[in-house]
Amino acid sequence: MKGEISVLIADDNYEFAGLLKEYMDQYEDIEVIGIAKDGLQAIEMIVSLKPDVVVLDIIMPNLDGLGVLERLSSMQIDFRPMYIMLTAIGQDVFVQRAVALGAEYYIIKPFDAEVLVKRIRQLYKEKYMSAFSNKPVVKNTDMINSSANVDRTYEIEVEVTNLMHEVGIPPHMAGYQYLREAIIQTVLNNKAFTSITKTLYPEVAKKFNTTAQKVERAIRNAIESAWSRGNPDTMDSLFGYTYNSSKGKPTNSECIAMMADRIRITMDIR
Repeated sequence: MKGEISVLIADDNYEFAGLLKEYMDQYEDIEVIGIAKDGLQAIEMIVSLKPDVVVLDIIMPNLDGLGVLERLSSMQIDFRPMYIMLTAIGQDVFVQRAVALGAEYYIIKPFDAEVLVKRIRQLYKEKYMSAFSNKPVVKNTDMINSSANVDRTYEIEVEVTNLMHEVGIPPHMAGYQYLREAIIQTVLNNKAFTSITKTLYPEVAKKFNTTAQKVERAIRNAIESAWSRGNPDTMDSLFGYTYNSSKGKPTNSECIAMMADRIRITMDIR
């Protein structure tokens, strides 16, 4: 059935929203039923169209994404969409506020549209099964572990993104996405790092439909850019002996390994 999951996109970048709609339209189970250009229009369309999922940008004119959530929480409406927040700002305070207001997911621009589609399906499935299933809830260990893994992966993604912002990796560069994915894969599976050129780069390249050589080169360029504009104190605290005026920036493998280790320590992943 076409349009099993109805989606409303609220983003003041109409070109971006149009491209996102075009991407989602290729899937039979998802239907983008509208695009709102600001927060006020988003509220009107949420109330009138009753979408299952709202992809909501935080930074918008007239009323921002957090303002939309605040306004809707005070309104008497007979349904509640699932909210996925989009933003280029990766600060914890925004994440915490969005979650406190009811957002189910938080994704930082730039992002992989395929990942967004997967999250939409996951959230819809979880809500649909819990709200409409007439069967008693059975504590299935595999299901619990699967859900926990999804949540853990999201937490890792957020931590990696925040760390990259802290270091100063430019998000507009292709190497940003490649480096982010390489760190996430290394955190999730340390074996992926055992052969960075034969295993890790090809896996990242496969996800983004490019080549391992382009991944390696783009990551190197992103690191070089960060080292020319980043915060020396942050670099020193993270990379220690590898970062100094005489030795210069760390290699790709050093950067990936050290940032992955920082995430593991922060999140107590063994």
